[in-house]
Amino acid sequence: MFSVRTKKRFLLAITSLFFSVGASAQGNNTLMGGNDEGFESIAERITKLEKRHDAFNIYVNFAGSVKSEHDSRTDQWESRFANRQLRLEFKGTINDKLFYRLRHCLNKSAKGQSFDNFAEATDIMMVGYNINDKVTVAGGKLAQLWGGYEFDENPIYVYEYSDIVSHMGDFMTGVMVSFRPVSNHEFAFEMSNTYQKKFSDIYGALPYVFEGISHKQLKKSSAPFCYILNWNGSMFGGKLNTRWSCGLQSLAKGKLSRMVTLGQQLNLPNFQCYLDYMGAFDQLDILGIATSELMPAIVGDDESGSTFHFGKVKYHTLTAKADWQFAPSWNLQLKGMYGITSVSEYEHLHNYRRSYGYVGSLEYFPVKKQDFRLFLSYAGRKYDYTRRCGLTDYNTDRVELGVIYRIKAY
Repeated sequence: MFSVRTKKRFLLAITSLFFSVGASAQGNNTLMGGNDEGFESIAERITKLEKRHDAFNIYVNFAGSVKSEHDSRTDQWESRFANRQLRLEFKGTINDKLFYRLRHCLNKSAKGQSFDNFAEATDIMMVGYNINDKVTVAGGKLAQLWGGYEFDENPIYVYEYSDIVSHMGDFMTGVMVSFRPVSNHEFAFEMSNTYQKKFSDIYGALPYVFEGISHKQLKKSSAPFCYILNWNGSMFGGKLNTRWSCGLQSLAKGKLSRMVTLGQQLNLPNFQCYLDYMGAFDQLDILGIATSELMPAIVGDDESGSTFHFGKVKYHTLTAKADWQFAPSWNLQLKGMYGITSVSEYEHLHNYRRSYGYVGSLEYFPVKKQDFRLFLSYAGRKYDYTRRCGLTDYNTDRVELGVIYRIKAY
């Protein structure tokens, strides 16, 4: 006969296996993910055993809603039930040196991509090693170290992204090293691939870039790497925090992208807010906003198999968000976004596009010790174009009623 202790261990193992096979979790982009402290895991609740190690953690992150959406171009409303986010995450610290993390999205393609052979659905597959209490190295498919608090926030908590973040590639294969000279400041360097797919899969078999009045054929870079420097700071006992970064990406032969991100956060017991600036200065339109909006009217129907892209495009976004826990179990969130897009070599396309975004959400947490919330949100976008570019202004609206649940399965 098994002892009571053996039975409990066996039940705990079976429970862990069940959740590892059947659950789906999402963590964060780089560090935050969610406030996991103080939340009771499902395994602990079932087995009544206290977890005494951090070697194996499972999270199920889900966000779903019933939504109604409106687009002024069709002047119609459309309603439906929809899943916003569903990811499975495993992570753990084996000892004081070695740690790992795997995060997989369950509603994206699981096919290996043509450049790095990682599936698009695999956000993160990395291992890390703490050389000492100041230096850490990590490798695999990583979240890129772009700064800003919107970029780093767990996607299940984001109702609407700003222009740049919504068009960026967030996760790439590479290596990272971080240095913490003191406990509240971290400096990191990351080198990664620029793309997940081959150059021809992204830009086409015969890609051209428009430069002034002419266009030139694009050639792939022999070393399409991205280099990012990052600073994460914390001051005044964690009340004022920063996530700043600058980076350089090789997009094609002779074509680079430069990006600067400045994120600062005020973190008080019942009120948190941040202000992010992101600037992208591209010699090839990697984000694709200007190319997708303007290029069809310029090239018309081309039957040669060629594809055309803008060079020298500038993007700027400013994002501000505030969360106020105005009463126990309640949170009010307000967010505003402003973006400018400019194609530098064309006078009539200078600052041709301005976008405005605004979000309001009321969240209610009905269950203690669980990161479970009910929400009612509104998100609106307005796009203003200059007359010279030939595009027509429009706006969108979305109202959602739904749930967000970050389940700590084990």
